[in-house]
Amino acid sequence: MSAAAGPLAGKVALVTGASAGLGQAIAVAFAGAGADVAGVSRSDGAKTAAAIKAAGRRYHAIRVDLTKKPDCADIVADTIATLGRIDILVNNAGIIRRADALEFSERDWDEVMDLNLKTAFFLSQAAARQMVAQGGGGKIINIASMLSFQGGIRIASYTASKSGIAGLTRLLANEWAALGINVNAIAPGYFVTDNTGALRADQARSAEILARIPAGRWGEPAELAGAAVFLAGPASAYVHGAIIPVDGGWLAR
Repeated sequence: MSAAAGPLAGKVALVTGASAGLGQAIAVAFAGAGADVAGVSRSDGAKTAAAIKAAGRRYHAIRVDLTKKPDCADIVADTIATLGRIDILVNNAGIIRRADALEFSERDWDEVMDLNLKTAFFLSQAAARQMVAQGGGGKIINIASMLSFQGGIRIASYTASKSGIAGLTRLLANEWAALGINVNAIAPGYFVTDNTGALRADQARSAEILARIPAGRWGEPAELAGAAVFLAGPASAYVHGAIIPVDGGWLAR
């Protein structure tokens, strides 16, 4: 295999939720920028694998259901065993549960918080330990949300988890910048993904959302790629604790 060219040449990225949606788009963009990729998902990620191999890079599928409280150190170790190192982590996997706050269940609270926030922290910890051990620093990118800045409705645990991701991003940036590890986040607006399927199917709610977005449309997953490659690459060397909205202008209105 010929040497890769691009800002991520020679790097290895671990991306959760890589089989579809935003995670898939990020993983494929990383490969296009020169990185090899380990993708964590419940499925085999065949489409992601094909796209990355077409870009001439290696793809290692790690089939783990992150809702089952996996051992995060094992996921990082699996990446190292196959691809040799880890330079980039993207905490993308997440779930959402919808119900009025008066009716919201403890189970729906715990499931969302465990995956969206707890797993993101312990994967970051495991990845950072390896980055320190191998030397050279690294990049950690959390996927935040518009709900990192706003309250929303009927998504209590999701809002809490994404507000937590914003705080965690800043906390880890404060602790790990001196170790050469950049911790930042991307806050996607309203994108065409499985998590927004219910909103897009609700014509009235979808119309309300589109009316507020200056761009006038839902985002496509590939449109998150530029921000992800920037935060994963050398151009963001002095960026720590930032949360970059990619939202079609939602927060500007």
